Amino acid sequence: MSDDQTIVIVEDDGDIRTQLAAYLEGEGFRVIGLDGGAGLDRHLAAGRSPDLIVLDWMLPGEDGLSICRRLREAGGPPVVMLTAKDEDIDRVLGLEMGADDYVSKPFNPRVLLARIRAVLRRANGQGAPTVDADPGALAVADLVIDLAARRVTVGEARAEIGLTSAEYDLLHCFVTRPQRVLSRDQLLDWTRGRTADAFDRTIDVQVSRLRHKLDAAGSDAAALLKTVRNAGYILAAPVRQAP
Repeated sequence: MSDDQTIVIVEDDGDIRTQLAAYLEGEGFRVIGLDGGAGLDRHLAAGRSPDLIVLDWMLPGEDGLSICRRLREAGGPPVVMLTAKDEDIDRVLGLEMGADDYVSKPFNPRVLLARIRAVLRRANGQGAPTVDADPGALAVADLVIDLAARRVTVGEARAEIGLTSAEYDLLHCFVTRPQRVLSRDQLLDWTRGRTADAFDRTIDVQVSRLRHKLDAAGSDAAALLKTVRNAGYILAAPVRQAP
């Protein structure tokens, strides 16, 4: 999967940047190391969009959270955050800003590699398993989910809703298993696989973000993603084949 894939590392610590670049290059990735947001902006402005960005939280000048938010608003590539912060609130904040995943320092490079590969699989449409062999398109309330194109639209005008790969995979889990209570462990396994840990609260954050985006797009489906206390979440509506 790493053939011809480019990763940009934005990290102001030159030793970490060099060591991480060497490790990822050894795994078959093309790697570009940058020391801050200004260098990243110049790189992207030149039309060189990477497959994924590894972004340090604590950068001088503009911090990683601000950069991540700008990237997400511009529809940029997936982001894995590197952070020395390990509190739940900090993880939540990073995900709220649009990060696809995070790794806390100090970290084992193999853990970061696993997270990178999981995010890339989601971005390439290889995340959550499908129930139907024939992709097609599904509809629930006023949403249409094109399973082949990984595209979600709302209303008669079919306005597209911009979801991250992680948000799309989560929605995919719900629409392919409607009216069933899905536990957090199940959702973690289907969307993040073996990279998840036992106390991961990512699913709660992703569900909140998904609801918010659906609601902001004016979709009735936002209210259909319901929390089931001490059990998980459910899409409380039938799903139909889209015309």
